[in-house]
Amino acid sequence: MSEPRLSALVVAHNEEAQLDDCLARLAFADELVVVLDKCTDGSKAIAERHANKLIEGAWEIEGERRNAGIDACSGDWIVEVDADERVPPALAEEIRETVRNGSMGYYLIPFDNYIGDRLVRYGWAAAWGVSATPRLFQKGHKRWGNQRIHPALDLRGPEGRLENRMDHFVDADISEMIQRLDRYTSAKALDLRASGDIGGFGANVRRIFSRFYKCYVARKGYREGHYGFLIALFAGLYPILSYLKARLEDR
Repeated sequence: MSEPRLSALVVAHNEEAQLDDCLARLAFADELVVVLDKCTDGSKAIAERHANKLIEGAWEIEGERRNAGIDACSGDWIVEVDADERVPPALAEEIRETVRNGSMGYYLIPFDNYIGDRLVRYGWAAAWGVSATPRLFQKGHKRWGNQRIHPALDLRGPEGRLENRMDHFVDADISEMIQRLDRYTSAKALDLRASGDIGGFGANVRRIFSRFYKCYVARKGYREGHYGFLIALFAGLYPILSYLKARLEDR
């Protein structure tokens, strides 16, 4: 009986600074699929050096472009990696072993998140970085929802969890953190407007404090010093800024 095949999937938009190193770390897969969304930089030339299959297009919805990549994969298993993430050798070996012997529908992969060269393990929230997420799955066991930012996931279990961590280079510095907050809240505002229910001012003001507490105290962001405070602050501001953009800006 032949060993199950593994596809590695990378979906990217203008990631020439990150893409080469990301793709080089995925040579352990049987197939490498790259989806380029509205790229205007050198991402295509980089992808052509590594990819077995290259798809170009323009998608408004993040979930749609990710699903297009999943559909293009021919492997029995898929590992999904973003351009700002790296698969270390120990994780690559564990993924191959799981593909050979794993029986779960999907597996959570834990993350090591970096701001610049600083490892920040504590305090991350779902809308502002993740500590673990389902990135390895059997084909047919994961689909993305139709949202612009943080799409919902439709997962078919059972669920497993790997031990080794993915390296995630979240932001280079505080300026990039602020720019990401602006991008994320603009995309979320579009989703809110499209849903027809943008929520209320009071509820989103309260979420500033509840989300700050969740990140800084419940998830031990205080252990990361000033970086933990920044993460909790941005996580708290994310809902209210998204709401205000949806309410005040018609674009």
